[in-house]
Amino acid sequence: MINITDLIRDYRMMKREIARLQKIIYGQPMPMRSWGVAQYGIESTLPKGSRGKSQAELRDMDIREQKQIARLEEYQRKVVAIESAGDFLDREILKIVYDCMLEGMTRQQIAIHLEISRDSVDKLRSDIKAQIDSNTTFSKLLHGEKSAC
Repeated sequence: MINITDLIRDYRMMKREIARLQKIIYGQPMPMRSWGVAQYGIESTLPKGSRGKSQAELRDMDIREQKQIARLEEYQRKVVAIESAGDFLDREILKIVYDCMLEGMTRQQIAIHLEISRDSVDKLRSDIKAQIDSNTTFSKLLHGEKSAC
């Protein structure tokens, strides 16, 4: 079962860990736009250099490096799903609260920001979690299923 609350809470940590792992593996952090993005048109036919490690390098990596790459790919998948989840919300107020949650704002800070009660923030947070939890596209993104796109 997906725990949306934990994913939102861990979002900023995962972003920092992605940057750290990318620096270790690739020598520098990579912009999110280049994480597994397909190219179209003439660019798709042109030869590309490898942005990662070759198959021979992958075979020669030690266990720790292999685990780092697996963790990097898992965190990237989760971050893309979390950042896409805001698009699945049906009201603007929910999108605002969701953005505030991703920034790490407390319910008190969100209540002050929106000039509403903490109970109202709790209700909005419950609505957000329910909508994200019931969204099949989010689930597919989170689990790396290709049919989500």
